[in-house]
Amino acid sequence: MQARTGRGFGIKVMTMGGNSNVKLISDDGIRVDGRKVDELRPIRIEAGVLKRADGSAYVEFGKNKVLAAVYGPRECHPRHMQNPAKAIIQCKYNMIAFSVNDRKRPGPDRRSVEISKIISEAFEYVVFTENFPRTSIDVYIEVLQANAGTRCAGLTAASVALADAGIPMKDLVPAVAVGKVNDQVVLDLQKEEDNFGQADLPIAIIPRTGEVLLLQMDGHMTRAEFDQAIEMGVGACKRIYDLQKDALARRYSVEKSEEDQLEEAPAETQEG
Repeated sequence: MQARTGRGFGIKVMTMGGNSNVKLISDDGIRVDGRKVDELRPIRIEAGVLKRADGSAYVEFGKNKVLAAVYGPRECHPRHMQNPAKAIIQCKYNMIAFSVNDRKRPGPDRRSVEISKIISEAFEYVVFTENFPRTSIDVYIEVLQANAGTRCAGLTAASVALADAGIPMKDLVPAVAVGKVNDQVVLDLQKEEDNFGQADLPIAIIPRTGEVLLLQMDGHMTRAEFDQAIEMGVGACKRIYDLQKDALARRYSVEKSEEDQLEEAPAETQEG
């Protein structure tokens, strides 16, 4: 696996307010929601869910429910933002007011602005932007229900939406968060683990090349724990990648089936 530096690759380390005294894993290695330490939450991915968007996707990642829509490439406005050599990618990540237990104040906050910037930079590396000079590719991510790991769910959904829009990319981008809870490395944190855990490490990769596209860490891990978390995260991303491809395959196999039925209909009418 390669690690890329430069635009599109983010590393951020903060201090996480975890509490290892809150017991979130049983002596048998079972977490509060019944999963094992290396088990993903149930994931559902659907492509092409919005008719008026150029591309769209809906993702359920455990209790997370995320909708992504893509518009473009289209003329970039205002014009002073246009790049004569390539398209720009503008991402807007937003958590709806009712997505969390305590009603969130509507509108952008510092966290949503940061995540929007991170996702925009990630896709600038993946999308062949040089094919669409002076244009904008606009990505909207709406978190309808949040339960930890929303940036990973949003990145996963937006990747499928871009592919659904027919925008050429190096590959799809799967993402997942790995963490440290009760001194154990665990996969795909849910809310209680995110709140009371000791570390949170979101990771996104480009499966075809093995490059790490996004890597952030909130909290502290030893070198051995970090290596284990990366290995666990990359393996999970590859499983999510298969679900992304399956969602796109189902989307276009349904369309093809409908086209075949339309083509066959006149022949059946003539025979009648």
